[in-house]
Amino acid sequence: MRIASLVIDTPVAARLERSVARRTRYLATVAGLAVALAAAATWALLLGAVPIAPGDVAAALLGRIEGPEAVIVRDLRLPRVAAAALVGGALAVAGTLLQGFLRNPLADPYVAGTSAGASLGAVAAIATIGVAQPVVVPAAAFVGALAAAAAVWQLARLGGRTTVLTVLLSGVVLTSFAGALVTFMLVMNDRLALRLRAVLGWLLGGISVIDLTELAAAALITALGLIIAFVLAPRVDAFAFGDETAATLGVDPGRTTAALLLATALLTGAAVALGGLIGFVGLVVPHALRALVGATSRLLVPVAFLGGSVVLVLADLGARTIVAPTELPVGVLTGLVGAPFFLFLLGRSRAIAR
Repeated sequence: MRIASLVIDTPVAARLERSVARRTRYLATVAGLAVALAAAATWALLLGAVPIAPGDVAAALLGRIEGPEAVIVRDLRLPRVAAAALVGGALAVAGTLLQGFLRNPLADPYVAGTSAGASLGAVAAIATIGVAQPVVVPAAAFVGALAAAAAVWQLARLGGRTTVLTVLLSGVVLTSFAGALVTFMLVMNDRLALRLRAVLGWLLGGISVIDLTELAAAALITALGLIIAFVLAPRVDAFAFGDETAATLGVDPGRTTAALLLATALLTGAAVALGGLIGFVGLVVPHALRALVGATSRLLVPVAFLGGSVVLVLADLGARTIVAPTELPVGVLTGLVGAPFFLFLLGRSRAIAR
């Protein structure tokens, strides 16, 4: 009896040990990303075209000093760091949802055309009202992102199943169409033409906070998208084996699809409203973290938000400092890293398909 008990209990003990190891690794990843985000935010407050001493930064944040340093820290750098963290986290979570939902590793808001739809909505709002309103622009970006996400899903479902090729083609078509419409509006609208440099810089990707109301509105939209993402994360994994399998597990494919598109549109719309078109964050970050915490969406969504925040805060810092005092569009830096990574994934997926 004792020997039989050992034989039975040994696999159980091994599973418990693996479970503890996975949980420890996950908690270590979360803690490491939190520390990395705090460090990146600190560097972003210290460094820039005008370096500021750590003591002056702390004093400015605590309201103990006034003058140029306080204005730079409190009114310029702090809102920008917060916006970069929000944008990066939102794009990473949106990419996580799209990859799980569409069942392919190449989906992200930029590649799938969702970001282009959000940018079209935002530019259309600016062209209509004449100025960038803090609340109207994020709302218009959300509507554009939702329409683009729904269109990609419908196009990708042609033929009865979703494939990497149909997602890519749908995203390319929508991105090209949205880009053509944006160019048309820039040419035909006098108000946009006068702001051509600012609009083009925004389309290339650049963190900008015009008003704290804009940052607050984007934060609320992002928070709502994150809540929906957390609630739906377990259901995303049910789609891994197809809609029919998800239905047998008690998941309503229609309602879940609508909710996922809503969450993706909220996150992408808020990100585009603050940062313009920033590509590949939603593609690279989930892949990098999936190797550490696994593919379970419930676990991946929180670390994806932290990881995306770290990546974009550092990318925005690089955009401000690499060629200071000139500022690079942050979308240029993310594209230089993300595009080769995308080509690598595409080549690997084709090799697996063969």
